[in-house]
This record gives sequence, C-alpha cells and structure tokens, in this order.
Amino acid sequence: MNNTRFQTIAPILLNWIEVPILVYVGHKLAVEIDTLAVVRIFQDSYNKPRVAASNGRAENPPRAVAKRIGANPTNAIYSNVGGNTPQKLINEMAERISQGDVSVALLTGSEAIRTAQLALRNNIDLNWQEEEPGSQEDRGIGEALASAHEIAHGLIAPIHAYPLFENAIRKERGRSVEEHLLAMGELFAPFTDVAADNPFSFYGTRRSAIELATVTKENRFICFPYPKFMNSRDSVNQGAAVVMTSVGKAKQLGIDPSKWVFLHGCSEANEKLLISDRVNLHSSPAIAANSAHAFAMAGKTLKDIDLIDIYSCFPSAVEVACDALGLSCSDPRGLTLTGGLPFFGGPGNNYSMHAIATAMPLLRADPQQYALITANGGRLSKHATGIYSATPIAGEWRRESSAKIQAQINAMPSPKFTETPSGAAKVETYTVCFDRTNPVSGIVIGRLLETDQRFIANTAIDATTLQQMMQDDFLNCSGAVVSSGGMNTFTAA
Repeated sequence: MNNTRFQTIAPILLNWIEVPILVYVGHKLAVEIDTLAVVRIFQDSYNKPRVAASNGRAENPPRAVAKRIGANPTNAIYSNVGGNTPQKLINEMAERISQGDVSVALLTGSEAIRTAQLALRNNIDLNWQEEEPGSQEDRGIGEALASAHEIAHGLIAPIHAYPLFENAIRKERGRSVEEHLLAMGELFAPFTDVAADNPFSFYGTRRSAIELATVTKENRFICFPYPKFMNSRDSVNQGAAVVMTSVGKAKQLGIDPSKWVFLHGCSEANEKLLISDRVNLHSSPAIAANSAHAFAMAGKTLKDIDLIDIYSCFPSAVEVACDALGLSCSDPRGLTLTGGLPFFGGPGNNYSMHAIATAMPLLRADPQQYALITANGGRLSKHATGIYSATPIAGEWRRESSAKIQAQINAMPSPKFTETPSGAAKVETYTVCFDRTNPVSGIVIGRLLETDQRFIANTAIDATTLQQMMQDDFLNCSGAVVSSGGMNTFTAA
C-alpha cells in the first residue's frame, strides 16, 4: 500500500530449540516462513461477510504479503478483530513454535487509511484489488461486542463506549468536569512528547495539558468528555511486522544472538463482553487477572519493568489499565513507547505491533531491561499482555492456559440488566455525542432506584438538555426512565 510507514521487529527468542524468536525478514528467511498471519484491516472489521471496498482489497491478505516477499507458507491466517490481536498472535505462535507445530512465523499488519482518504477526496482510483490463490484461514470478525439493544441506543463504536467509562472513572474519583478534563490533559501531555520524538508518528505535535483539555474549533468534542485530541486517530499509513522462530532455527539461519529478544511472560483474558454485563464501568478485572498471570509466568513484578506501553486509544483505557496494574498514571518510567494511538497514530487493530517493534531495539541495547506491553481490543473488551527482554529465559518456556482466570472473570457478579426499565432512576454514567459542530444525542447507563437493575437509555435531544448534561454534573442526577417500543428514555428530575 502506498506511503505506508513500516516498522519491523528483530528477534524474539525464548530458549531451547523448541522456543520462539522474532527476526528481520530477508530473502533467506522469507523462504523459511511456514506460517504467515495478517492482523485484520479496518475495512474488513465491521461487516460479515467482508464487503467490497471502493479502492479494492486483497481477497487473501496473507497470500498477498507472501507473494511480495517471496514466501510460500503452509499456514495463511487472517486474524479476527481487536487491538489485542498482535499480542494474542505472538502468544499463540510462541506456543505453537515451542510445541514444534510452527517453524518460522511472520505476523504483520498495516493500514493505508490516509492514502485511501486522500484518493477519495481527489477522485483517484487506487485499484488495490488482488486475487491471490491459495488457502486462507479467515478467522472472521470474532466475538460480538455489543447487543442489538445497546446498538439501538447509540452504543455502536468505541468512540461511544470509552466516554461512558471515562465519566464512570470521574464519578469514582469524585472530580468535577473541569478537574477531570485537566487530569486527562495531564495524563496525555507526556504522550505527545514521546510522539513528537518518534519519526513514525502521524500526529507528533507537543501539546500541553491545558491545550489538550481546552475545547476549541480544532479540538472539538467528539463524545463528551473527549475533545478530538484525546481520541484514537486512524487516518494513518503505518505497518509493523514480527518474525518468530525457535532458537535452534535461529542458530541454523545464522541470526546474530545480539538481536534475540525473549517473550518471558504472556496471557490473555476478556471482560464480560457486553458493556451492559460489566462488573462495573470504571475498572478492568480482565487486565488485572491476565497481567498478573503474565507476571507470574515471567517471574517478575511491576518493579522489574523498565519500559512500558499501555494501550492508549482513549484516556479511560490508560486509567483503567494503570489501576489494574497498580501503576501510577504519573509513573516516571512513562506509559508509552510510541506516543500512543491519539498522537503516534491508531493503525486499526495493529497498534500494539508498533509498540512491540519500538521496544525491541531498546531491549537489545540493554539486555537487562524488561518491557511490558498491554493490548486492548473492542470496548475495553479483550486484553493481552506481553513481557519481553533480551535476557534469556532460565529453564523451559511454557505457556499455561488462561481458561481458569477467564472462568473467574465470567463468574464475577454483575448488576442485573433490564431492557424495559420503568420508574425512578439514577445515572451510573453517560455521554453526549456530537456531529462536527453540535451535540446530537445523549446516552445514559443508569440504575432503577427500586431494584438497582442496570439499563441503557437515551435522553431528549433538545439543545438545553444536552448542554445541561455537560455543564451540570449529570453523574449526580436522578430522574425517571420509561420504555416504549424497545427504546428507553431517561428524563432528569
């Protein structure tokens, strides 16, 4: 794809002859690749089955990549959806290599959204259609992350969901709207500094906390309380890749051991996938559980970590992860290696591949250091964690199933949910959604006062109501909810 900024990852090696490694791709290595996996691109992430794109598309993305590099893999995988996918694929391939099922794996992903947008604006036909033959394991979109009832009330995309988490966090921390806006600015200002120094960044402008928190024509609200600069931004051309193999194969190929980086710990876990079913809306049991699992596998604690990249699509994603990890939002080690999705750029499902790519040369430069990468998919829905170092692993590498921790998360009690609420109610959290200039809708997640059942509803869409939701502290609001024809409406008292 045109003008794609591409990062590559050097080796990840785990130990023993059966264990995995990442290396640069050259012709000598390309012919050795038996497994090639592509992280699902954005245009294939929202419809099932995949639909035609205006500029065309690769019908078999892994085979299209393979053709370009001279590879002919036995296994060609097109992943499902989620920002957790890059780390999840690394975890999977590490295990398959350790078991002897895979010899050399290439994992890659890229987006050329910026080029596609410019072509559309300028009436340019890019003709990206490719019809590569060969097998393909298309894993599809994946888990359903929203119910029809949630979607009907406007809870459709991440830009609608993360503001709900953010206001729940604000409520939990007892902040006013103004105090919390500034706190979000203070959280993300250091991210802009990192992005400004990263040559791969698409939005690498240094911005102060005040600048990030101040709503202007340029920094307009997208969904309250997020101004534009606090949203993941996907108008990018970016790509990254990882190659994994075993120690034995790396030696056979003559890969310099100084390039080797090891995956010391890894794990995955999902929240209860529907927001309606979450234990609460201000924390992440899945991040807490799966990161603890990864640390235990690595035999490390947070104190042992030198480099950190927290998935950062929105401020709430960072705040929730920090709470789950026991990490201060102002930790002097920093919370991003790239600059984060709003400032480095949000290349679809593949952002975390860039975080890992950025960590690799830093780890090779100082083999005693350890890096923590967290990856998040959906609406704080699906999580994966990796702990990396150039220090070899002592003993056998073995990945344990995360089924037990997933079962524990699934068993956690959640508020009862009703699709047909009626009566006195209070607000649990909310957001106001904007078009390019004005507020156009309000989404409320609330509780019935009599039964404490959770519900989702909309508010009236008149300008006075929507402005009051932002100017007054709507989190302390009580009122009434009514249900009619499958749609719920909340009215403040």
